[in-house]
Amino acid sequence: MLMRIGVIGLVLVIFVLMAWFTSINPGDMNIDLAFGTIQPSIPLALAVTFVLGWAFGLLSMTFYSFKQANEQRRLRAALRKSAAEVTSLRSLPIDNAD
Repeated sequence: MLMRIGVIGLVLVIFVLMAWFTSINPGDMNIDLAFGTIQPSIPLALAVTFVLGWAFGLLSMTFYSFKQANEQRRLRAALRKSAAEVTSLRSLPIDNAD
């Protein structure tokens, strides 16, 4: 819960800083895309950059989360197998108790 509030607060601070920065820097900028040139306003360019960076980070974390979930599933299966082996060894009779 506290982590979620912290993340939301951080996103809001970044958004406010971005809005402040774009408000003090009005104007247009040229962006060369190799197949053409576009001339967006500075606030639009920064907002698009922010959203694309956020989307890329979210996509990267999604792949990492899937990797972690697969590893967790594999480790749980290994743990169940080990627990079953220990249970079967405990149920064996003791033959040579000398």
